[in-house]
Amino acid sequence: MQMTAATYNMTCEQGTTFSKKLTITDNATPPVARNLSTYSGRMQVRPDVDSSTTLLDLLSTGGSPEITLNASGVIQITVSATATAALSQGGVYDLEIEDSSGVVERVIQGTFELSKEVTR
Repeated sequence: MQMTAATYNMTCEQGTTFSKKLTITDNATPPVARNLSTYSGRMQVRPDVDSSTTLLDLLSTGGSPEITLNASGVIQITVSATATAALSQGGVYDLEIEDSSGVVERVIQGTFELSKEVTR
């Protein structure tokens, strides 16, 4: 059963490695972590929701920046210091997961604030 996406506002410090972990659970009481080992994930950051410009494009299929998903329900988001140094603005994001049958679920969304670097 799909749930409404959670809203979580992130702050990225320019020029540093950005890393966030979140755990996806079901609606049981108590919550049980979902096995995400057969899922793929994707996340984009854009200046605003209607923009065609992509500031960051993350995939679980390899590359950098990246998203990893595991059987313990953990989603790990990692963006290198080089990639965050190249950012000039923040925006908005969402993260979607897709199961092996093609069902897509948005699990989290929010603002992606950029705290600009002073030390260069």
